Amino acid sequence: KMTSPSPKLTLNNGLEVPQIGYGTWKAGPGVVAKAVETALRVGYRHIDCACDYGNEKEVGKGIKAAIDDGVCKREDIFVTSKLWNTFHHKEHVRPACEKTLSDLGLDYVDLYLIHFPISLKFVPFETRYPPEWIHDPTAEKPKMEVDPVPIAETWAAMEELVADGLAKSIGVSNFNCQLLADLCSYAKIKPAVNQVEVHPHLSQEFLVRFCNDLGVVVTAYSPLGSGSYVSLGMTKEQESVLLDESVKAIATKHGKTEAQVVLRWGVQRNYTLIPKSISEKRMKENIELFDFQLDGDDMETLDGLNKNRRYNDPGVFCELAFSQFYPIHG
Repeated sequence: KMTSPSPKLTLNNGLEVPQIGYGTWKAGPGVVAKAVETALRVGYRHIDCACDYGNEKEVGKGIKAAIDDGVCKREDIFVTSKLWNTFHHKEHVRPACEKTLSDLGLDYVDLYLIHFPISLKFVPFETRYPPEWIHDPTAEKPKMEVDPVPIAETWAAMEELVADGLAKSIGVSNFNCQLLADLCSYAKIKPAVNQVEVHPHLSQEFLVRFCNDLGVVVTAYSPLGSGSYVSLGMTKEQESVLLDESVKAIATKHGKTEAQVVLRWGVQRNYTLIPKSISEKRMKENIELFDFQLDGDDMETLDGLNKNRRYNDPGVFCELAFSQFYPIHG
C-alpha cells in the first residue's frame, strides 16, 4: 500500500517539492529501475538523480514503468538531475542536460543542479559517459584535471535551460555560504536549491540558516550520515549516528526507528531530504515521518551530536582517489 504523501516545500520560483525524496546514488545496474518503480509505488514523488551516478537510463525505466502502470503521472513527480564537473563551459551545459533527459526518457527535469563547484577538463560523450573524475584513465598517471570556468558562465547557461523549458528550476550542490552569496549577487534566476551533506554529525547550522535567509531550499544528501561511505572505505560502520545511545533512546520514546528519528530531525529543520534504500521496508520507513513530532528536548539532543564530520569531502577524496588536491570547504 501507499504511505501518506510527503508534504511539500515551496521553492523561490513558486514550484513545490516533496520534502522527502528518493536518492539514487550508488544504486547499481539491475537494481535501480525496480527500486525507483517501487519507491513511486510506496508513495515517493521526488526522485534525485545525476549524470555521475551512471544509472539515469535505468532510473528512466523505473519512472516509465510506474507511469505506464498508472501509479502516477509525470507531472506528479519531481525529478532532479545534476550537471557534471566536466560540462561547466557554457557550450556543454545544454548538451549535458539533453543527454540526461534522453537517458531519463523525459522532456524536462524539475530541477537541474551544478553538482560541484569544481570544473574539470571536458570529456566528449563518445569518449566516456559518465566521464567521472579522472580525465584519462589510460594515462600513465591518471588524475583529475582541473579546467577553471567561472560559475557565472555556467550559471548563465543554466538559466537558458529554464528559458528553453528543459529545466523548471535550477540550483547548486556542495556550495558554501560565500559561493552562494556571490552567485545570488548576479543571478537573474536565483538558485532554487542547494543540495549538501547534512546529518546530525554535520548539522551545517550556519549554511542551513543562511540558505533560509537567501530563500534557497536546502536538500540534505546522506541524511542518515555515514552509511553510503563505509563501502568506499571513508568511514567505519561503528561511526554511524544510528548507533548513538541518545538516538536509540529517542526512537524508543516515540516507537520509531533510529533512521526515522534522524530523518524527522531534518524534516523539522525545514529542508528536503533524499535518503536512499533499495529495501522496500526501509523505503516505506524513510517516508513515514509525518505521524510523530520530536519535542524541543529531542531536537536539542540531536543538534548536540554535531561534530562537523563530513564524509563527502573533495578536499580528502580527490587527492586520495584522483591524485589532485582540491578542497572546496576550506
